[in-house]
Amino acid sequence: MMKLFEQIPMPNGLTAEVYDLSRPIAADTTKVEMMIKIRVELRPDYFDEPAPFEQTRAIFGPEIFFEYRMGQSFVSHKEKDTVFLTLLSTFKQDSLPYLSSPKFPARFALSKYREILQNPYKYLDGRTDSA
Repeated sequence: MMKLFEQIPMPNGLTAEVYDLSRPIAADTTKVEMMIKIRVELRPDYFDEPAPFEQTRAIFGPEIFFEYRMGQSFVSHKEKDTVFLTLLSTFKQDSLPYLSSPKFPARFALSKYREILQNPYKYLDGRTDSA
């Protein structure tokens, strides 16, 4: 079950949503899993020309989503919260500065366009599997 744990407003105007996806895997252990999701609006000014913007928007729609997962298996039920908070702290320290950069939304949009160019057959019907 996906449970929203925290929303982190970032200086670039985006919001990182932190989800707790942890679940029991045995009588005394839990798989601790955290997912970060960031919604990025596709904007023409992220692209040098209109065609790449239009192609990316046609395939992914008006928004793209950055997702990042971290986890640890076989955690004692008693340690679940501590492990989750450690994962979150590591994310905030290591990844949040990059994701908070003013350049991140444009870089992410361009990475989605590059994904289309590198895997054109995956996107022939104009839809993504994740949409």
